[in-house]
Amino acid sequence: MIPAVLALTTASLAEVNDQDQPRRTSITGDVRVHKAFESRVLGNSRTLVVYLPPGYEAESDRRYPVFYLHDGQNVFDGMTSYLPNKEWRADEAAEALIRGGLIEPLIIVGIENAGVDRANEYLPTRSRRGTGGDEMGGKADLYGRFLVEEVMPFVNRTYRTKTGARHTALGGSSFGGIVTLHLGLTRPRDFGRLAVVSPSLWWDGELMVKRVEGLEKKLPLKVWLDMGTAEGPTLVPLLERTFAAFQRHGWREGRDVAMYVDQGAVHNEDAWARRFGMILLYLFGRR
Repeated sequence: MIPAVLALTTASLAEVNDQDQPRRTSITGDVRVHKAFESRVLGNSRTLVVYLPPGYEAESDRRYPVFYLHDGQNVFDGMTSYLPNKEWRADEAAEALIRGGLIEPLIIVGIENAGVDRANEYLPTRSRRGTGGDEMGGKADLYGRFLVEEVMPFVNRTYRTKTGARHTALGGSSFGGIVTLHLGLTRPRDFGRLAVVSPSLWWDGELMVKRVEGLEKKLPLKVWLDMGTAEGPTLVPLLERTFAAFQRHGWREGRDVAMYVDQGAVHNEDAWARRFGMILLYLFGRR
């Protein structure tokens, strides 16, 4: 029998090999970088990366909705992504769909994570990751304050944005999916559109599933939920429970909430990149 420590999955081996690949820049369109953005709320700093839609410079009066994405180093560029050249291709998807007239022009803001403090900032409660794992989490509300009190005012001052929840989307994957769902439920006046991508719904005894199930009323949120079938045997059923709970509380399938189960997809940036165009079409598609 192979010892468990040596029993790497094919996906794990691929990630190990990917770390050795030479990095290539993959920016498309008008993307601007704001380094060392300081947070008094969190007591740290990080980079913000901002994608501007085609025609932004030419149309001096037009304002645009904004889509904020966690793990910003993975959103636009293979030079900065966690795995070399494995990124969401959010700029390519937005550029093509905007130029094709399929979605409204928008600004996308990638907010880099805090490295070793990522899980602490993205998880709403403090708990352990598995039996005997390290305790983590508990700063998601502080992270929400960082977004609303520091990042969003900076973006609104610097760029021509439409403000208000109906023009403001939030999205992320894995733990980023958890903080997206948490902030959507607790701050619906700030974020009106949510992309909950491959969320870690197992966290803290299925906490976020239970929170959706326990809602007292429908909130003014448009929600995208997704998961790959190869992410784990328990995760799609948890997603289905969450989707059903939204529907019981009055969200209408296709209009207020959508669920996409990606057959054979694993938990990585390649899978999320393949789905990102669908996410944009759902949240920002022109009717």
